[in-house]
Amino acid sequence: MFLPDFAAFAHTNLSASSTRRRLRPLKFVLPGLFVAASAAQIHSQSTPVLLDSMSTELHRAFTSLGKQGDEKQPPPYFLSYSVRDTDGVLVMAQYGALARSAASRERMADVQVRIGDPKLDNTHGDHRASAVNSLQLPLGDDRQALSRTLWLATNSGYATALDNYLRVQTESQVRAKEEDTSPDFSKEPPQTAIGSPAPRIAIDRAAWEKRVTALSKVFREFPDVYQNAAILSITSATNYFVSSEGSKIVTPNVAARLVILAVTRADDGMDLFRAQTFEAETPDGLPSQDKLEASVRELGKSLEALRKAPVTEPFDGPAILSGRAAAVFFHEVLGHRLEGQRQRGDEEGQTFTKDLNKDVLPSFLSVSDDPTVSQFGGTWLSGTYAYDDEGQKARRVDLIQDGVLKTFLMSRLPIASFSESNGHGRAQSGHVPTGRQGNLIVTSTKTESEADLRKQLIEEAKKQNKPFGLYFEDISSGFAVTTRSSPQAFQVIPLVVYRVYVDGRPDELVRGVSIVGTPLAAMKRIMATGNKSEVFNGECGAESGSIPVSAIAPAMLVSEMETQRQPQGTSRPPILPIPSATGGTK
Repeated sequence: MFLPDFAAFAHTNLSASSTRRRLRPLKFVLPGLFVAASAAQIHSQSTPVLLDSMSTELHRAFTSLGKQGDEKQPPPYFLSYSVRDTDGVLVMAQYGALARSAASRERMADVQVRIGDPKLDNTHGDHRASAVNSLQLPLGDDRQALSRTLWLATNSGYATALDNYLRVQTESQVRAKEEDTSPDFSKEPPQTAIGSPAPRIAIDRAAWEKRVTALSKVFREFPDVYQNAAILSITSATNYFVSSEGSKIVTPNVAARLVILAVTRADDGMDLFRAQTFEAETPDGLPSQDKLEASVRELGKSLEALRKAPVTEPFDGPAILSGRAAAVFFHEVLGHRLEGQRQRGDEEGQTFTKDLNKDVLPSFLSVSDDPTVSQFGGTWLSGTYAYDDEGQKARRVDLIQDGVLKTFLMSRLPIASFSESNGHGRAQSGHVPTGRQGNLIVTSTKTESEADLRKQLIEEAKKQNKPFGLYFEDISSGFAVTTRSSPQAFQVIPLVVYRVYVDGRPDELVRGVSIVGTPLAAMKRIMATGNKSEVFNGECGAESGSIPVSAIAPAMLVSEMETQRQPQGTSRPPILPIPSATGGTK
């Protein structure tokens, strides 16, 4: 499920289940694509106290837990500690006034315990979540406090793992043979990369409070914008990882994100919202105040226009997806179905499991996922990382080449065709890593100018006897269904949609539309792409939690796109007039 970063404020469902999930790559390099520092370039330093405490306690626990040959208390065959040490600042303004300003510091530890052996362990099948136990760690460098906390988490994790391993053993005797009998854990070489911890956040918070407040205040120019928020979020995190295999990793991760959100309601009761996010590695990389205020003003104007726009009817015909819309489209429709764990398990739909080395896209399209790149065309990418959450080195994966499916996004959970990780095991703290997207990149060898795409759209609409085609300019979020128990479908929620008329009338803004469909049919209907790619940064929620991701794609012309109406809403616009600047009504 691909969500923009404003989703929590907008009360969008972030806790959706995992069933609802956002040029040829070997021959061409996308312009503006910058490569992140490799593991060899990470600056090494003396071992941090936290890392040393983790290593010491892990060794003690791994060599002390259980007894060889003891069926009731067998020793773990794998143990890992993962700690995320986060320094954060949040500044939020609404209605032109400061609403929140806070700094935070937190250390969370995930202890992963595996009992049995890689072929069959306590994580098998429905018990995958039993591998991880989480606990909050002390913030300082008190070795005794750190060791005791890790000891407590390890004991609890071992007990949970032991209980589930007994269940797995019982179930393996009474259940039918599984379709995919791959092991539960892959064998990987240990990794070592001790980088410098991320710096503590040092900003002029008072200055940013004024800037964020000024952005929210712009919405006072738009009385029909009933809710608004400007939210600055800065995180400076250091990820620590040690394992019984010998891995020791310290990697920094810093990010600055500014989210602008505005909500209104049409006269017929339909709620409408627009949002825009600005991301950079540090606050200094965010746009100037003048540019930000201009963007906020455009957001307000667009909401005014949407309130007056007609509600669209269900449609099935040609359409153009902007680069941003296409990026979310590929993340939802294709990306989730290329995650490794979707290829095994009795509940998974396994859309592309049997399609290796077969055509799944038009031959002019290729798809890769590359978390090692940090920028595209000057835009910072949210899905960048150096090592995944299982301690494996991030790497580029060429998923589809010239329309042909080549591989999947792999964690350390093997599948029938692939037994090793390719550095895409990702998770939010408290979850077991699974194969997830990082920076999904779609490239094309059949590109057209924006004007030519528009001409082709009109020609296709005429061919289908349609009075218009659709142009999807901006997108908010989406989800995909990947399990067998539900229809294999997807839904993407556009924010700005235009009818492009074949008779030459001006484009018409419409509202209340969502894109729906099934993946196999949707992928085959792409006719051509634009010659410029765009970035969508956001948060993706699935069974391993919410993680930052990016998607890059050019505009797409599709011969057939199905839409349906969004819920209408039953509430009327505010009865009480909005207060004026003097405290009365306006």
